[in-house]
Amino acid sequence: MISRRNIRVKVMQTLYSIDSMNGDAKPGEAISILTKKIEQSRQLFTYLIYFISEVARYAETDAKQKASKHLPTAHDLNINTRLAGNSLLWTIIEDPGFKAAVSEIKPQQYLDKDLLKKVYMQLVASPDYQEYITLEAREKKSEKEMLEFIFLTLMLPNEDVISHLEEHFINWDDDAEMMNQLVMNYLQKPVSQSFTEIMSKEKWGFAKGLLETVLHKKEICMELIKPKLKNWDADRIAALDLIILEMGVSEFLFFETIPTKVTINEYIDLAKEYSTVQSGQFVNGLLDNIHKELTSENKITKKSFKNGSI
Repeated sequence: MISRRNIRVKVMQTLYSIDSMNGDAKPGEAISILTKKIEQSRQLFTYLIYFISEVARYAETDAKQKASKHLPTAHDLNINTRLAGNSLLWTIIEDPGFKAAVSEIKPQQYLDKDLLKKVYMQLVASPDYQEYITLEAREKKSEKEMLEFIFLTLMLPNEDVISHLEEHFINWDDDAEMMNQLVMNYLQKPVSQSFTEIMSKEKWGFAKGLLETVLHKKEICMELIKPKLKNWDADRIAALDLIILEMGVSEFLFFETIPTKVTINEYIDLAKEYSTVQSGQFVNGLLDNIHKELTSENKITKKSFKNGSI
């Protein structure tokens, strides 16, 4: 499932998009943008599973192509197709959720057949594959390890594959770490991951709640932030930094289950990764200052934003 860190990134990006509209955002547009970003993650996850399955199934394609040569060699007529019969592969292919997602998203539209063949040929040349095709029994462990090998060793470190993913999925850089975990979890327990709902209701509630809180409680948050900006050049403060601060203050005030230390650390990391070189220090200083002020005045009540007040 999508982590809270990824949710914060998507909410941050949504708020930045709304801020860039200079007040021209339509009612409900923020939720629409956020929903689209989550949908992009679902499509990326589906495509990664699809690509893995297509690499494995290419064993049959390779065998057919070589057998159909005008003058096939003995080797051409004896291509090992064991991988195409991988038991985990067929669990995935026959997964109703995966079938429905493929039918809806149509991941084949993004598939680069030359790249697919290239990855397959790298697989065939690997010692791991050569060992795999000599196995007599189909054990769950070896079946799973072969698909994991395709993903972890042949796809993720492959610059051509990464360029391909970046070309078709603008969210790859943001979602790469999460996708690694999602794919590995799925290969460990196939059909346990929903291709329809990549985010649980609880996580969606957090995402929607954080977005709406920052939007609806902006004035309250800025009343706390503005006095702390006196020692900073207002013209040099990145718009994204202010959004990150608003998100952090919103969590201080209106999210009762999130420890303040977690909030501070999360937004320092986001500032370092997504904003300017100085942003980590800037966000750290201001959030820590605001946290101390709110704590001394007993204003961090940790109530939900609908009922909470400072």
